[in-house]
Amino acid sequence: MPAAYYIGRAFYRLAFRTYFRWHVIDAANVPAEGPLILASSHASFLDPPLVGCGVDRMCHFLARATLFKNPIASRMLHAVCAVPVDRDGGSAAGLKTILTKLKEGCAIVLFPEGTRTLDGQLQKARSGIGMMALKSGAPVVPVRILGTFEAFGKHRTFPHPHRVTVRYGQPLRFEKERAEAETCPRDRLREIYQEMADRIMAEIAALGPERPA
Repeated sequence: MPAAYYIGRAFYRLAFRTYFRWHVIDAANVPAEGPLILASSHASFLDPPLVGCGVDRMCHFLARATLFKNPIASRMLHAVCAVPVDRDGGSAAGLKTILTKLKEGCAIVLFPEGTRTLDGQLQKARSGIGMMALKSGAPVVPVRILGTFEAFGKHRTFPHPHRVTVRYGQPLRFEKERAEAETCPRDRLREIYQEMADRIMAEIAALGPERPA
């Protein structure tokens, strides 16, 4: 784990513990090694570090490729293991970069909804998360985040000291879908991607919205 990543994680953990009174549930569900997709709900800029801080293994995050054009920002992003992609990670180059990291055995935080929610409610998953899971062969851990919309959603210009919770579900492996995808026609393959994305989103929804006592 790079020193910058370790220091950054320590800083965020302190902030989450003191300012946001964070609560982490079932982090033991996250495999300690091997390729992994952490598929999380998305309501705030707080979500990527929150997902990563809740587990002990190093996680990779996506960052817009344009941010890497600044030499200082580029060094900082590389230090915290950010992966450069286009705006939504949906280009061929972006997908290839993500798949390469997964095949190297990395853990990557992805947001099936593609963008932050505007009203605090879960959105429909995009098919790309299903394609990533199928092509990489990596297990998918659904992650539900609660409280970050209230703390620092799109409607806020400054973080509000609201309690946040991150909850990790059981890994999804999609053996049946991968077996079917080996021989199915292209039209059916696209359907499988979306079906996998929908199942991931359903598992995320099942992790909330109840809050710990």
